[in-house]
Amino acid sequence: MTKPRIVVIAYEGISPLYLSIPCAVFHDAFQYRECPFELEVCSLHGRELNALSGFSLSVDADLHAVERADVVIVPGWADATSPAPKALLEALITAHQRGAIVVGLCLGAGVLAQSGLLDGLSATTHWAFADAFAEAYPSVRVDPDPLYLDHGQVVTSAGMAAAMDCCLHLLRRLLGTDRASEVARVLVAPPYRHGGQKQYIPAPVPRPRAGEGTLGRVMEAIQMELAAPHTVASVAERCAMSRRTFTRQFQAYTGMSFIAWLTARRLAHSQHLLEHSDLAISQVAEQAGFGSESVFRKHFKAAFELSPRAWRQSFGQRQKGGIT
Repeated sequence: MTKPRIVVIAYEGISPLYLSIPCAVFHDAFQYRECPFELEVCSLHGRELNALSGFSLSVDADLHAVERADVVIVPGWADATSPAPKALLEALITAHQRGAIVVGLCLGAGVLAQSGLLDGLSATTHWAFADAFAEAYPSVRVDPDPLYLDHGQVVTSAGMAAAMDCCLHLLRRLLGTDRASEVARVLVAPPYRHGGQKQYIPAPVPRPRAGEGTLGRVMEAIQMELAAPHTVASVAERCAMSRRTFTRQFQAYTGMSFIAWLTARRLAHSQHLLEHSDLAISQVAEQAGFGSESVFRKHFKAAFELSPRAWRQSFGQRQKGGIT
């Protein structure tokens, strides 16, 4: 099977961090196993580029690489309104027309806006440049709050850390939640992160560290029995602690309350079931521990701004197959 081709645009004055984020997510994180992508960096300004912070870059490919791309990423830009070369804008439009995903990380959203691909759509970018962006591109609905916004073929993100969130989100689209979570662990990054936008972004889910006392062992056991009716009182009793002591120690151990942690674990399990099984939504709700389908839908929608059915349609491997 042909591997999806990721092309990242490099340019004079690029931030090395912005360039490295998509390279790390879509290539470097797979260094100990076969990479499921073909990744190529192409240059707008010749083979030799000067990056920020005194870096020099040597890039072999030119803009023709975009012609073969399944995903094209513009990682940042000089500012929200700095003109992009006509050749780049035409390449992005052509790639979009043949079905490629076009991504603007942070101020790279401005390049997408100049191409017209954001006309009539909402877009995000670094909050500090949102007003200038909105003034420059009145046909784009600028929302400075989300970490990223995904319109299928056109994706934009906020600032530097959000570029990682956005790339991990794209990885979930292409490979599924399990593989994206593996990459996040390799990069020592949360697979999901709270932010202004909730779509596809559940709370981070701390995992207990094996062998670390009674609390860690009980947490491991609970993850194997998510369908059971756990309460603070019942789990405190299993840990041989008072409710008050358990609450304090759990917060210190995980950084969140027990109920928040349990809900996040159940949501993560429900995502896996939606992606990898044909269970009815009511059965997913039961096996994930939400009890009723209505309660499950409420929690799922609040966390991801998608219904369980829509999540399955977007990410279900049985429906659309998966990239391996």
